[in-house]
Amino acid sequence: MQAILSSLRAAAESTRLRLLLLCARGELTVSDLTEILGQSQPRVSRHLKLLCEAGLLDRSREGTYVFYRLAERGAAAEFARLLVALVPAEDATVALDRARLEAVKAQRAETANAYFRANAAQWGRIRSLYVDEREVEAAVVDLLAGGRLEELLDLGTGTGRMLEIFGPRAGHALGIDLSRDMLAVARANLERADLHNCALRQGDIYQLPLPGGAFDAAIFHQVLHYAERPSRAIREAARVLRAEGRLVIVDFAPHDLEFLRAEHAHRHLGFADGEIIAWCREAGLVCKPVRHLPGQPLTVSLWLARRPSGEAREAAQPVMGAPPP
Repeated sequence: MQAILSSLRAAAESTRLRLLLLCARGELTVSDLTEILGQSQPRVSRHLKLLCEAGLLDRSREGTYVFYRLAERGAAAEFARLLVALVPAEDATVALDRARLEAVKAQRAETANAYFRANAAQWGRIRSLYVDEREVEAAVVDLLAGGRLEELLDLGTGTGRMLEIFGPRAGHALGIDLSRDMLAVARANLERADLHNCALRQGDIYQLPLPGGAFDAAIFHQVLHYAERPSRAIREAARVLRAEGRLVIVDFAPHDLEFLRAEHAHRHLGFADGEIIAWCREAGLVCKPVRHLPGQPLTVSLWLARRPSGEAREAAQPVMGAPPP
């Protein structure tokens, strides 16, 4: 009863109700909300603090930015969704706030697109080196078909392409990336696709700010060749998988294109099947048969690993005394 009363008190104010409605339509900063509402930053921040404390909003930090969105878990989150659904869309204040929100999103999208355009030539050159992306994406979808996908994690999400593909299939999806610039591009892409069940967080793939055993599936899509310690990234991904959770790794097979190191910051020139399989095994995962997509001059490999449960998982653990990765 106390939790319900707390939620009622927090929402029972016109500005806070408007904030709930706005944050139900995407992740927004204090600056975004200040511009939309036409109120001072300290006033908006105080309202946001009350809503977060009541569990009606979720708050996440990316460097100097803090993003707010409607809460996704708990009784307060259900209450927040109910309130949002009850407010008539034709209300004059709501309609004006929504129009201003669309203007903010349009500006954000243009900023993200400018960054994308500045880097498009580089990305296009890399993509032209291997198999068609549509074939790769179809293979990833095939690997994760048929299993539970309530909670999905995209590690090194970049522009959020995996979230765009799997967002409609997942209950909730989270993209993690260290680059704020790439997250800006991803956020614009997700807003354009209207994927409100997808969230983005700035984070380190070696030290995920996430609890263990929280996800049904995780994806590394063309990420590990940039990683200084890919084995550690795989261990961290395995940590956050539930029993029977799946990990998909998409990356290059071994190659000798040295210019990718100098021009595109590749740390590794592809991975051998045995290398990835060994790292997965050391992380307590069981690898399925590897799939290869030949291209010119590069081949893309897809590894699917599963976190077993019970006795099966114990049998998959590395032998004591084995050398660390």
